[in-house]
Amino acid sequence: MRFKEAYEGWHAGELTQIEAARLLGMCDRSFRRYLARYEEFDLDGLIDKRIEQVSHRRAPVDEVMQVVGLYSSQYEGWNVKHFHSWYRREHQGARSYTWVKNTLQTAAVVAKAPGRGAHRKRRERAPMAGMLLHQDGSTHEWVAGTRWDLIVTMDDATGEHYSMFFVEEEGTASSFRGVHQTIERHGLFASLYTDRGSHYWLTPEAGGKVDKSKPTQFGRAMGQLGIQMIAAYSPEARGRSERAFGTHQQRLPKELAKAGITDMAGANRYLDQHYRHTHNSEFAVRAAEPASAFVEFIGANLADILCERFERTVGNDNCVRFDALSLQIPETRHRAHYVKAKVNVHRYGDDTLAILHGPRCLARYSASGKEIKLKRAA
Repeated sequence: MRFKEAYEGWHAGELTQIEAARLLGMCDRSFRRYLARYEEFDLDGLIDKRIEQVSHRRAPVDEVMQVVGLYSSQYEGWNVKHFHSWYRREHQGARSYTWVKNTLQTAAVVAKAPGRGAHRKRRERAPMAGMLLHQDGSTHEWVAGTRWDLIVTMDDATGEHYSMFFVEEEGTASSFRGVHQTIERHGLFASLYTDRGSHYWLTPEAGGKVDKSKPTQFGRAMGQLGIQMIAAYSPEARGRSERAFGTHQQRLPKELAKAGITDMAGANRYLDQHYRHTHNSEFAVRAAEPASAFVEFIGANLADILCERFERTVGNDNCVRFDALSLQIPETRHRAHYVKAKVNVHRYGDDTLAILHGPRCLARYSASGKEIKLKRAA
């Protein structure tokens, strides 16, 4: 109707084509196109015919109902990205993430995400794999009614997770375990970024700087391996690992529940055999440089480096006192006795013990202090 007014004004000579077009918010060329269509088909000629056409790319109603039904019946509460990865992998879905998201939001089974905050620039990733690794733990209710700690060791350059497992409580043993698995699978790396937990660092003042001159058991082992340790002074400094834990907290409880897993041993098998690999395939990125900073570990027994060490003096009865245990040193062909000798007690991740005199292992013991007989070479 506005065009009819402009047309009549132009036809009466009161408006030029340029003035009539400006009145309608278009250019004079578009106005002339409208003129031709109006004079041939009247006002019906001005209706956009595309409005009446159904896009040939629109998904069939059956497919829309199938995706909405699949989400509602099996994946309710999952975020769209998590659901989309399973939809493509487990159900051979062919639709894009955006289509799935819009479909679920239109069906009101998924709420629209709130607006994001102000833009923040992220720290650049390390250029090569193996240059900088992150290790951190997250306490969460991974299985209904049970809280565990998830320990993750990941690469800064690629985001690839090299080690993932659950433990009852994060500590020195879990940190050693993550590093041990990483070195076994990929080799020695250059540096490790951690929080200021007491098993990583000694911090004389709460919230203050760490004391690098007094390493913890973990710090001693990293120094022996030549791995540089870097302390983080805020959660934002560990943003890359914090965001990864946010993803795990969204996904893992739902996947463990779907798989019917309720015990820690089963959950750790699921992590190692399935979840870690699918997570890496979806989220890991290519490093800026194709070379790798990992180097092969050669030489000493890795388990005797990645363990807790305690110096003790052997008593007159050839026993070593350790944590309310009396560890009897057996007879050896190297010395008549070890009375008053300085030895090291090693405590491993499985709580077994060993007594070493220099590089020589004198005996190994169970967690209760019972000697584990070693097989001697012929």
